[in-house]
Amino acid sequence: MSEIAALQALEILDSRGNPTLAVTVTLANGVAATAKVPSGASTGKREAVELRDGDKSRYGGKGVLKAKGYVEGEIQRAIRGFDANYQKGLDKRLCELDGTPNKGRLGANAILGVSLAVAHAAAKDRGLPLYAALVDEPANLLPTPGLNVLNGGKHADSNVDFQEFMISPVGAPSFSEALRASAETFHALQTVLHKRGYGTGVGDEGGFAPQLKSNEEPVELILEAIQKAGYKPGKDIVIMLDPAASEFFDEGAYVFAKSDKSRKSSAEMVGLYKSWLGKYPEIWSLEDGIAEDDHEGWQAITKELGDQIQLVGDDNFVTNPDIFRQGIEDGIANAILIKLNQIGTVTETLDCIEMARANGYGAIISHRSGETDDASIADLAVAAGMGQIKTGSACRGERIAKYNRLLEIERELGSKARYAGISAYERRKKAMKA
Repeated sequence: MSEIAALQALEILDSRGNPTLAVTVTLANGVAATAKVPSGASTGKREAVELRDGDKSRYGGKGVLKAKGYVEGEIQRAIRGFDANYQKGLDKRLCELDGTPNKGRLGANAILGVSLAVAHAAAKDRGLPLYAALVDEPANLLPTPGLNVLNGGKHADSNVDFQEFMISPVGAPSFSEALRASAETFHALQTVLHKRGYGTGVGDEGGFAPQLKSNEEPVELILEAIQKAGYKPGKDIVIMLDPAASEFFDEGAYVFAKSDKSRKSSAEMVGLYKSWLGKYPEIWSLEDGIAEDDHEGWQAITKELGDQIQLVGDDNFVTNPDIFRQGIEDGIANAILIKLNQIGTVTETLDCIEMARANGYGAIISHRSGETDDASIADLAVAAGMGQIKTGSACRGERIAKYNRLLEIERELGSKARYAGISAYERRKKAMKA
């Protein structure tokens, strides 16, 4: 009785006030589950395509009624009667039904909504939490969070070119204590900003978005906040960066249009990051430090810094197993960011995570800037067992929903729960130097 009986979609709003989809799957036995689909602002060119209506009279063309129609029409007809417990077969069927390499016909938002809702329904039908249902092996590793505490780039109306400045509480003994340390540092940062006369409005992902003097100043402010909160930078809490370099890469140069108006070559960007690592050893992870189209730049930074820091590919890998496989062969990065809606199905996402594990790459489960209160990625992070999650700051309900779900999972696991923290951090360091 676990066959799919019906699909229903609803056009809802995400955290930026833009339309997105909620998809509800009902099984023949009456079990029902819902998934809500996120949307990115800083997106890779090769991401799976979310279908928008293009009708300028509704939501400025961003409506998703076409995608809703596909869910309730063509997709429903194709998968009605399909066993919800056969996720891999279901996702293959969805991809074949779409028939394009980027899910551009039916829309990755429609396909992901169905794929994820079915995963939830199957877990519910089996009486399991999603994190336990997604994998065969026991899942009990709580991820180390990377909290975006200062925003720039496309995520904030400020004069900072780099998009995200994050803290990661690697030294905590448990996830709950890690979250506490992060929240305390976040509030300490607010005090530091007030003291210096900076604004404390927040960006898309909940990080503060003040007008600062340079791209480097956020690092100094965060280090001060960590100490003010009573923690040791580089030991209790480390710093993670996501410049989102593709967003300021123009005609072969990196243009700092928001800050000092300078232009830098790939080699100069690598030199800049190298100098920052020398000055700020508390920085241990760099995501999208090089643009997705700068292949030689990626190879150069991996060769130069790959044994010193976690180099995370996002825009260049877009959670696509085929693209990621080529990147591994080309010696690019040593970690990958995992976003469900970049690829569009649960199965392909899990395949990408397993590829990272098999090749010694790190994997960070990630939210999007346009989010909902759906907390599926919290379960995915535990199921993946890779030890890292990135899901925004210590404020905004759509971000907190993921952290609160991880607290629930930690409680559910009880004495079996393990926190990745310093052990995962040290393992990654050793792997990078190997």
